[in-house]
Amino acid sequence: MIDRMSDGSAGDADYSRIGEGYALIRQPDPRIAAQILDALGDAQTVLNVGAGAGSYEPVDRDVTAVEPSASMRAQRPTHLSRAIDATADDLPFDDDSFDASMASVTVHQWPDLARGLGEMRRVSRGAVVILTFDPVPPEHWWLMDYAPELIEVENRRMPSIAAIQSALGGTTEVRRVMVPHDCIDGFGQAFFARPERLVEPAVRRAMSAWSFVPEGVIARFERELRSDLESGEWEARYGEFRTLDEFDAGLRLVIGRP
Repeated sequence: MIDRMSDGSAGDADYSRIGEGYALIRQPDPRIAAQILDALGDAQTVLNVGAGAGSYEPVDRDVTAVEPSASMRAQRPTHLSRAIDATADDLPFDDDSFDASMASVTVHQWPDLARGLGEMRRVSRGAVVILTFDPVPPEHWWLMDYAPELIEVENRRMPSIAAIQSALGGTTEVRRVMVPHDCIDGFGQAFFARPERLVEPAVRRAMSAWSFVPEGVIARFERELRSDLESGEWEARYGEFRTLDEFDAGLRLVIGRP
């Protein structure tokens, strides 16, 4: 069995400490949501594993949500179903219980990736849809210069796309998901054109990777970024990012089919 943290979290991040206000920052972006819906196809019964506060859960399907963190379950909006307290490695459902299953930016926190994805495959008749980040950034961007320690943490935690494909088995497809410049979902890469937002502690708290970065590194990052924004240095070096309509931050949809 997987050891759980104080609020039931079964992953590597302690959401009893960092989860407060998570749902306010991590709102689903409709452009990304549309691509997830397209990947789910005509599935009517959908399992959402590591569902968190419910981002990207379809509202036009019969969705069953699984989430081990009590603080995350408590932040689910009232229009979504109550999440089941369970973990990806031991899903409490019979074989082929759902038309499809999904997991949104969560597999990097699972202690046993292969077992969790194998469980999703077991309970799904059709597609298994995984939204994740490629651990190898496809393009260099400014955060890599200000907080290389954070990038190292994320690269270490994120499983490779090949590992996800291998664990899913069957036939897999990988789709690139571009991040819009005004992305509503507050993951770190969403602010490629809005650096001032990452100076806000509440915004960083909604990104689990920051909880693995030493306080001294965080203080340096905040001090240097704020200083460069105020002096105009950031604009001089990275201002082109503000002109981009979208950016390839490594966000990917991995779709596994039997």
